[in-house]
Amino acid sequence: MVVLISCNTSFSEKEKEAYTLKGKEIAAASFLELSTQLTEQMKAGGPAQAIPFCNEKALPITNQLSEKFDATIKRTSNNLRNQENVPSKRELEILDNFHKMKLENKQLMPIVEVDATNKKHFYAPIIMKANCLVCHGTINEAVNIKTDSILKSLYPNDKATGYAEGDLRGIWSITFNK
Repeated sequence: MVVLISCNTSFSEKEKEAYTLKGKEIAAASFLELSTQLTEQMKAGGPAQAIPFCNEKALPITNQLSEKFDATIKRTSNNLRNQENVPSKRELEILDNFHKMKLENKQLMPIVEVDATNKKHFYAPIIMKANCLVCHGTINEAVNIKTDSILKSLYPNDKATGYAEGDLRGIWSITFNK
């Protein structure tokens, strides 16, 4: 496990373990909620229904989960679809590090750290799954022209296509309130 800690704070091994477990729990619960609802939309109307749903509901769902878990939950990437998910400087560093590790075939493990203001953070990779390629895969292959046009109409600056199964899509960035 990769763990980074600020020199100005004390963060015991027990605390690191606790925040890692809590971060994994929150990321898993968030993924489950988002993917369950998105799968329902895909079954009901395919990408034509799922993409507008995601556009309108993904952030509110994440915000509700943030309240439930008393944390700030964010999904971010180097290749954004939604401009409201722009990565911070630290998140970009984490993303770059994970991309390098992936290229070197190293295992990507969550990172837990404390920042200069003593806030605890959890970062974990988001790996592309096969069923996500309908909206995040390669245009004219996994992503058909109709889906691409829907994506472009709702996300004019979309950079979140061209992925293959197993690619690093982005990260979970969770900041704990206590």
